[in-house]
Amino acid sequence: MSAIATLVAIAVAVTSTPLFAQGKSAPAQSKKMQRVTRVVIDTVRREPIRQTIPILGRFVARQTGPVAARVAGSIGEFRVDVGDRVNQGDVVAVLMKERLVWQYNLQKAEVAHFTAQVRTKRREIKLLQQELNRLKSLRQSPAFSQARLDDKVQQVSVAESTAAEADARLRMANANLRLTAISLHDAEVKAPYAGIVSKKHTEVGAYVSVGAPLVSIIDDQSMEIEADIPALRLSGLSSNTIVSAKLANRTRIDAALRAIIPEENPRTRTRAVRFIPAFGDIITKIATNQSVTLFIPTGPVGNAVTVHKDALLIKKGKRVVFLAQDGKAFIRHVGLGEAVGSRFSVTSGLKSGDMVVIRGNERLRPGTPITFGAPPGAGDKGQSTPVNSKQLGNKSGKDQ
Repeated sequence: MSAIATLVAIAVAVTSTPLFAQGKSAPAQSKKMQRVTRVVIDTVRREPIRQTIPILGRFVARQTGPVAARVAGSIGEFRVDVGDRVNQGDVVAVLMKERLVWQYNLQKAEVAHFTAQVRTKRREIKLLQQELNRLKSLRQSPAFSQARLDDKVQQVSVAESTAAEADARLRMANANLRLTAISLHDAEVKAPYAGIVSKKHTEVGAYVSVGAPLVSIIDDQSMEIEADIPALRLSGLSSNTIVSAKLANRTRIDAALRAIIPEENPRTRTRAVRFIPAFGDIITKIATNQSVTLFIPTGPVGNAVTVHKDALLIKKGKRVVFLAQDGKAFIRHVGLGEAVGSRFSVTSGLKSGDMVVIRGNERLRPGTPITFGAPPGAGDKGQSTPVNSKQLGNKSGKDQ
C-alpha cells in the first residue's frame, strides 16, 4: 500500500506542475492577444470656408399680369382658355369690329373727298396766278388797270388760304383714318409676351371699355428668385455673387445675384433681393410663389482648420475626438467654431494633418490598438451647406 501511495503522489505532483505554470503565464498571453479595433479615419484639413445661412425665397415671374383691351366693344370670341400656352403676338380675344370696319370705310372716303378738294384749290390758284401774270404784263399798256391788278392779287391770296384749309382738313381726315385703322387692329387682342394663360376675366358677349382686363398671362420662362434678406446679412453679397439654392424636391441649383432693391422694410429690417436661377439641364416645372431655400453667405471666404462632424463625441459635457497615432487611439479635447456642411471649424485642440476616427469611435478607450482605413470618397470635399450646430447633440448617446 505504501508503494501505491507513493506512485499516486508522484503523479499528482507531475500533473499539477504544468497547470500551475500555465496559470502564471495567462495574463501575459492575454495582454499579447489584446483585440485590435478596426475604425475609419478622416484627416483634419485647412480649407477655404464660407459660412451660410438658409433664407426662404420664392419664385417670381419677370412678366406677369392682365392683358387689357385697347378699344371699347363687345367680345366676339376668345381663342385661348386657362392653361393654354401662347407665344408673343398670338391672338387671345377678338372684339366685334363690324362698326369699326364701316367707320374705316367712311373715313377712307372722306380722305378721298378732301384730297380732291385740295387738288381743285391748287388748280384754282394756278388759274388766278396766270391771270395775275397777264395783268402785270400790261403795265406799259393804256389798257392797264391798277385796281384790277390789286383785286387779282387779293384773289390769289384768298385762293391760297382756301387751299391751306382744304389741306388741313385732308390731314385731319388722314389722322382719323389712321386712328380707326389702329382701333381696327387693336380689336384683335394679342399676347404681349409668351407664357401661360392663368385667368380669364370676362366672357364672350360682355362689353368692355378701354383698359378692361381680358386674360392674365404668366411668363414661366423668365422666372427669378426673390428673397427678403436681413440688412445685416447683405455684407456677403456683391454683384453676380453665386449662391446655392434648394428646391422643394431637394434639387440643387445655382442662382446669381441680379439686384438688391434699395428699400428696407421698417418692420422686418429686410430688403428684397433678386437672383437669376441657372437650371442647366434640370427639367422642372416652376410656379410663381413656389418656395426655394437660398444659402446666403454671411461674410467673405476665409481659411480654417476643419474636422468631420462624425469625429466628435461628448464625454462628461466636453467635446472630444480620438486621434489615430502609432496604431493606437488617443483622446483629445477640442474647441469648435461654426458648422460648414458636414464639417466644423476647429478653434483649438487639432491641427491640419491630424487623423481622427470617424467610424467606430463610440467603443474606443484611450490607448486602444486600432487598424484603420480612409472613408469612402475621401478627398472629395463636396459642397459646403449649412448645418445646425445642434448636430453635436445627435452623438451625445456616445458618452460612456
